[in-house]
Amino acid sequence: MVDVADKLSYFQAITGLEDPDLCTEILQAHGWDLELAISSFTSSDPRDDASAAASSSHVDGDRSAVFADTANPGFDDYPPRGIADDSELVLRDDGRGGFRPPGIAWRIITLPISIVSGSLGLVSGAIGFGFWAAGGVLSYSLGMLGFGSGRSGSVPPSSSSARLVSSSVSSAAGEAMEFVALFDSDYGRNPFKPDFVLEGFMDALQRSRSSFKLLFVYLHSPDHPDTPVFCERTLCNEAFVAFLNENFVSWGGSIRSSEGFKMSNSLKASRFPFCAVVMPAANQRIALLQQVEGPKTPEEMIAILQRVVEDSSPVLVTARVEAEERRNNLRLREEQDAAYRAALEADQARERQRQEEEERLQREAAEAERKLKEEEEARERAEREAAEKEAARVRMRQEKALALGDEPEKGPDVTQVLVRFPNGERKGRRFESKTKLETLYDYVDSLGLLETEEYSLITNFPRTVYGRDKQSMSLEEAGLHPQASLFIEIN
Repeated sequence: MVDVADKLSYFQAITGLEDPDLCTEILQAHGWDLELAISSFTSSDPRDDASAAASSSHVDGDRSAVFADTANPGFDDYPPRGIADDSELVLRDDGRGGFRPPGIAWRIITLPISIVSGSLGLVSGAIGFGFWAAGGVLSYSLGMLGFGSGRSGSVPPSSSSARLVSSSVSSAAGEAMEFVALFDSDYGRNPFKPDFVLEGFMDALQRSRSSFKLLFVYLHSPDHPDTPVFCERTLCNEAFVAFLNENFVSWGGSIRSSEGFKMSNSLKASRFPFCAVVMPAANQRIALLQQVEGPKTPEEMIAILQRVVEDSSPVLVTARVEAEERRNNLRLREEQDAAYRAALEADQARERQRQEEEERLQREAAEAERKLKEEEEARERAEREAAEKEAARVRMRQEKALALGDEPEKGPDVTQVLVRFPNGERKGRRFESKTKLETLYDYVDSLGLLETEEYSLITNFPRTVYGRDKQSMSLEEAGLHPQASLFIEIN
């Protein structure tokens, strides 16, 4: 049987309340029923009224007052006017031109980073309780809110308890990876999904800082009846996913996990599906810019997030500019340091450069001499090859001229051929009508008037090309008998 001290310690660990007297009063008001007290606390906080009164003094008539003082903002200067360091409540636009009243569901807070960056084993650290108690309390609380039975994406308490033995960093990343895996398992049939980061909340927050984007937080309640429809029709909507991935770093967590459960308590999530937009703030705090509770259409979500992006744009742009200035200043200092070191080494460098210059000149002279010798050898080789090639062509012409034999006398079976060369010169000869076109090509080659063998014999009227692919045809078969006038066309 759990004693009073254990219940008090566990209630403080879950709720984050540090005043033991206040915790004792709350537990006594609920007959020391721990589950009922925690359930009541998650749906109503005794500090709401005081916080609401404190925050109302900081409210501006315009919803943009949260980002009004942006003359020189940045992540390190955030939050600007409209979010006081000692206040947890700020009114927000309700989307219809008015403001929603402050309360748990619209608590705009600056969360101390220690709340979410502390040991993820906070729940199991309470004396005398295992993590099964958190699962039981959560299930009871969800039942009080009217949630249904769990989906396949829920995480069993035993699985969550096993993860608590790991270090806080590996546990947070493991929970994030497990959430993404379960989300893909339940809704992976849709090709469009948010790019949830596979790391803990604080690492995701740092990623958003370094990329100058806001952090989109989605707390997944596997038991809630609106969760499947919201995930399938809104979170996996093509237009919404494109807008989200373009403008935000996205982090998701199941409220059945340690970090997701703590975030739901820290953000005072009173209705699911639950989404939020946060950004780093000054003094190791986190600014909550927007909460979206309950099911929303893709168009509604895009409109809400678009307003947040527009409001936050001056802060993000200024932070990006300041970061670029810091990088430029750092680069300038590095360049100045490098120049100073170079000046100190100038004397030695000059002597070294002189020696290197002498060695370079010697190498260049040797290289020039080698190239000159190679060029001379190449020229001699080219001249020798040209002479050999010309001699071969002369022999080839002589052999083809001898192969032609004697020119036949005029007769009915004799074809008169006239060949016109590109330079305007004409050559004519008689051939037997049965002579192949190959012999006609040999005749042209034997004349030695062309510098190439890449040519074709053609007639103009009508234009006919007698290429080397037709060398096996006779003059008569080619239609060149009894006489033909051919032109040479260089290919």
